[in-house]
This record gives sequence, structure tokens and C-alpha cells, in this order.
Amino acid sequence: MNNIIEIVSSPWPWWIAGPAIALLMFALIYFGNSFGFSANFRTICSMFGAGKSCDFFDFDWKKQTWNLVFAIGAILGGFIASQYLSSGDAIALSEKTITELQGYGLENPGADIVPMSIFSFESLFTLKGLIFIVLGGFCVGFGTRYAGGCTSGHAISGLSDLQLASLIAVIGFFIGGLSITYFVLPLILPA
Repeated sequence: MNNIIEIVSSPWPWWIAGPAIALLMFALIYFGNSFGFSANFRTICSMFGAGKSCDFFDFDWKKQTWNLVFAIGAILGGFIASQYLSSGDAIALSEKTITELQGYGLENPGADIVPMSIFSFESLFTLKGLIFIVLGGFCVGFGTRYAGGCTSGHAISGLSDLQLASLIAVIGFFIGGLSITYFVLPLILPA
């Protein structure tokens, strides 16, 4: 049993994870489905009757039940991994990254998955918390809807389907992420 837990809790090499994702994508394409986490928001809204007042939500949500089950499984899997399979060790960050993050005012970089000084209920009521959690969440939701899908949907499913729109979206994700990291975060983090 300990061997299984060790295998599941350690990072998988690319030559196992890559083909596993490829097999999943081939299966989805074969069965006429596409993968994407954000599609679940549409499914949930449709389940609760949003299709009665908005055409976007008026579709057969039962065909997307598999994606909703996947999302619930991913959330439960993340919880199980963080509570029962993590070693509790600090995240391995380079000394340069730790020094740079401490220069921005973050305490104990790498001690948790996310900096608790920003992503906690206590910080939600601070200016920094409002910017990161509320404004950031709104931007992610708006961007997901505007791009017609999330990063996982475009980068994994869309690129597997050879969709040009997904390639453009993924390039945009990288440009946006790098721009925010190098130009915006240094202005917001010390605030």
C-alpha cells in the first residue's frame, strides 16, 4: 500500500503523463467530446434553469455530465492530495525566487501552495486581497468567457483538435501571464 501512495503522490515523468493525456484526448475526440473546466459553469447554470431566460444556457446539459463528474473528481482529488498525500515540506523554490518574493513583501515564500498573506479569508478585506481575489477572479471569468474556454480547454483539448482559435488563445495566455508577472505584480505585491 505504501508503494501505491508513493507512486501516486510523487510527480509523474513526462513519458507517463504525456501519453496518458494523449490517450484521454483521443478518447474524447473519438466520442465527440471536448475537455474544459470552464464548460462546467455553463452546465451548472443550465441545470438550475438559466436556459429559460438566456439562450446561451439553453442546451442539453445531461450530455456534459461526464465533464461535471471530472470537475468534482479533480476538486476531491486536490483535497485528498493536499490533506493526505502531501509531505508537508516547503515547495522547492530557487534562492533567487525566494529573495525576489521576499523583496515584494511575501512572508515564507514556498511554505504553502499559495502565499497565505494574499490568498486567505483575512486578506480578502484588504486592498491587495480585493485586487488578487475579487478583481483577479472577475478577470479570469471574463477572459474565459471571452476566449470561449479556459486554459485547460484550449491548451489541452483545443490544441489536440488542431484548432487555430485555441493556438491563438494559448499564445495570448502566455503573453498575458508573462506581462502580468513582469510588469504588474511588481507594482501590486509591495502595496
